[in-house]
Amino acid sequence: MLVAGCGGRTGSETGGGDDRSGGGSSALSADFGDLTEVCQEGDASTASAQGVTAEQIEVGVFTDMGFTKNPEFVDAAKVFTSWCNDNGGINGRTLVANTRDAKLMEPRQRMIEACREDFALVGGGAALDALGVKERLNCLLPTFTAQTVQEGAAGADLEISASPAKIPGYDNYAGFREWVINEAYPESKSAIGAINGDSAVTKVVGAITQETFEALGATMVYNELYPAMGVSDWTPYAQAIKSKGVKGLVFMGSFDQLAKLEEVLTNMDYKLDWIDANNNAYNAQFIDLLGRSTEYQNNLVDLGGMAPLESDEPAVEQLKELYAKYAPDAQITLPAMRAWSSWLLFAKAAAACGDELTRACVYETARQETAWTGGGLHAPSDLQTPLPPKACFNVEKATPDGWEPADFNPDNGLYRCDLPPRKITQDFGAPLTLAEVGKSMSDVQ
Repeated sequence: MLVAGCGGRTGSETGGGDDRSGGGSSALSADFGDLTEVCQEGDASTASAQGVTAEQIEVGVFTDMGFTKNPEFVDAAKVFTSWCNDNGGINGRTLVANTRDAKLMEPRQRMIEACREDFALVGGGAALDALGVKERLNCLLPTFTAQTVQEGAAGADLEISASPAKIPGYDNYAGFREWVINEAYPESKSAIGAINGDSAVTKVVGAITQETFEALGATMVYNELYPAMGVSDWTPYAQAIKSKGVKGLVFMGSFDQLAKLEEVLTNMDYKLDWIDANNNAYNAQFIDLLGRSTEYQNNLVDLGGMAPLESDEPAVEQLKELYAKYAPDAQITLPAMRAWSSWLLFAKAAAACGDELTRACVYETARQETAWTGGGLHAPSDLQTPLPPKACFNVEKATPDGWEPADFNPDNGLYRCDLPPRKITQDFGAPLTLAEVGKSMSDVQ
């Protein structure tokens, strides 16, 4: 139900030069999508920073795997580091990923560990990520995050989101919201409902969602919380949705709980115009759980500018090949794709820094990218000037045959980027800065 993915270290490492799967050491191409020689042989000779020796680079991967049992970020780290190391590493340095399992409630403890050992954080995320930002900035640790969740973390100093899922001060789903009520299903505009898991994280998302819909002229007729761990009987919620005449429903929680709610609604013969299942539901398991609701209800998800897994994009096809080689039992998820883009960005920047690999160099080099696509995995991101964002979105719908693109009028390849971003008016807090911990960029070495 929490929006962050998961992984895990307490003294463990993934992705070292000898930790490979897939039955063989022959390397696939070092190119990825439209990026060339992501990893390469070299003659690095210096221990230029914490976590960097002439032989290897240690980075941390944040996760909540100990709580959610979801290894998507750890799997992404394993696949990337195995592939990269098979192709020579970063200028000859082996890439080692240290899993930092926050287990939901321990991001600060894991950050303290990362501050002692890691050169940077790459390709991870944690639900309560703001709890570790102060420690991260105090030790001047850059992060190439897969996703951020809380306001204190998203957009904080020394943080780079290669494919931002959360843009500080903006509703990331405003384009989708506008399309769904003003273009696709205008009759639903008078009767919007929302069900939100009762947690601090998703309550903020719920408040932002309500603000956006009301700013677009929609009427919220139903807004309810449910216990974050789920409910055994969704009948009262389904009855309330029907009695309120809800036509468009936003669900913020785990997809297995949504499937149970939809089963009750379908059995009551109550069909909504649309259901925003949230993109955590973008997987095959959700469609299997829906059963006959797959056809009866209209489930939509906004992928936020990430290429669909069922697309024929070369970068997506290559990612599938790499997972098949190095982690054949792992699932490629949307957060895993974001993690992969972060790994690519880190590797490209680190390689450009050469033998004198420092935190200042890798961070500043990465920030020079003005149209980063992760080799073709997502719509372009301007990392040099991230605000105001160019908000691109793309919508998928659930069908009995799997996920398919909805008719959302894309204007930029797979994506639609013509609707303006929407700034949030409510104050949910601000990202932490170096100045707030008594530091500045001049301290970053």
